[in-house]
Amino acid sequence: MTIICDQPDLSKQVNLDAQWLRRFRQRLRGWYRKRARSLPWRTDSDPYRVWISEIMLQQTQVTTVIPYFERFLERFPDLDSLAAANEQEVLRFWEGLGYYRRARQLHQAAVQIVNDHEGIFPADRDTLLALPGIGRYTAGAILSIAFEQREPILEANTIRLLSRLLMLREETSARSAQRQLWELAELLLPRVRIGQFNQALMELGSLVCAPQNPGCNECPVRELCPTQQHGLQEVIPVSTRKPVIQAIREAAVIVQNKSRVLLRRCSDQERWAGLWDFPRFEIRQRRGRPLEKELQENVFQLTGVQICTPSRLHVMKHSVTRYRITLSCYRSELESIHRSKEKPAARVKWVRIADLENYPLSVTGRKMCRWLPLQ
Repeated sequence: MTIICDQPDLSKQVNLDAQWLRRFRQRLRGWYRKRARSLPWRTDSDPYRVWISEIMLQQTQVTTVIPYFERFLERFPDLDSLAAANEQEVLRFWEGLGYYRRARQLHQAAVQIVNDHEGIFPADRDTLLALPGIGRYTAGAILSIAFEQREPILEANTIRLLSRLLMLREETSARSAQRQLWELAELLLPRVRIGQFNQALMELGSLVCAPQNPGCNECPVRELCPTQQHGLQEVIPVSTRKPVIQAIREAAVIVQNKSRVLLRRCSDQERWAGLWDFPRFEIRQRRGRPLEKELQENVFQLTGVQICTPSRLHVMKHSVTRYRITLSCYRSELESIHRSKEKPAARVKWVRIADLENYPLSVTGRKMCRWLPLQ
C-alpha cells in the first residue's frame, strides 16, 4: 500500500509494503518487550481499569497520573462503586488532576453503563462512542487493550510517531492529515496481541519519538523512518498555531464567619464546573471606583452576602488553558446575609473550616485553605 503525503518540496511517497510492515511490527514488539514501563494500569486488561487510565492520561503526563490512578481505584475499584458514588466525591478524588469535565463525564458514563447495560462494560464501538467523554481514540484503546479487537488508536504520542513515519508536511489537525494518520494507524495493526501493539506505539512515541531532540539513535524503527533519513525530526510534525495567551486579573475572597467560611459551587458554564470555590471573579476596576467596593459588590452578586472591608493575603499566578491569571486573594468577615431567591442554597454554603477537606476545590482554592486555622 502507498500513502501519498503532502510534501511538495520532496515529492516523495511513503511505500508501506508487506515487508516494511513486517519489519516495523517485529522491531517495535522486540523493543517493547525490553523497554516497556511497569505501570499500574498494565497489570491486567480489565476494561474498567483501561478506561480510567485512558481518561486520566488525556493531556496529562504518566508520572502525574500514577498516584491519582492508584488512589482512585482504591476508592472506586469497579463500575458499581463509581456509579453509586456522589459526583462531589468523585471530583474530590480527581482534585488536582485538572480538566474536571473528564471526572464528571466518567461518573456519568459509569451510571449509564450500570443503568442501561446491566453494569457490563460495552465491547462494541458504537455503544462506547455513545457514552459521555468517550471519543474515537478512547474507544479504540479500550477495545484493543481490553477486548483484543482490531481497533486503531491516535493520540498525541502516536500522532507524532506516525507523522514522522509518513513524513507528513501539514498540520496534524487538518482533515487530510487526520485521514492519513488514522489510515496508517489501522494499517499497522497486527492480527494478534493488538492491545500490546497499540501500547507499544504509544510507548515509543512517549519515550523515544519526543517532540524535540527525539532519541533516533535508540529508535528500533529508525531505518524505516523517512523523516529520520531526511533529518526533518525538528520540523515534523508541523507545529500547530499556538493560541493567543490572554492575561487576566482575578480576585478570590475568603469570607469567614467564626469557624465557617463561605463556599460557592461553580455552575456548568464556569471554569471549574461542579467544584466548590471561594467567591472568585475577574477584576474590572474602573477609574475612580475603589477596589474595595468592587470586591464587596462582586461577592454580594455571587452569594448574596455582604462583607466587611477585605484585606489582601497573597497574590498567586497560574495558567488555565489560554489564560495567564494573576489571582489576588483576600480575607473578610461576614457583615450580613441578603436572603435572595436568585442564590440557590445548593450553590452557596457555609462550611466548617475543619470540613474543607471533604469538598472538591481547585488547586488555587486548596492552597487558600492553608491560610486558615483548623477550628
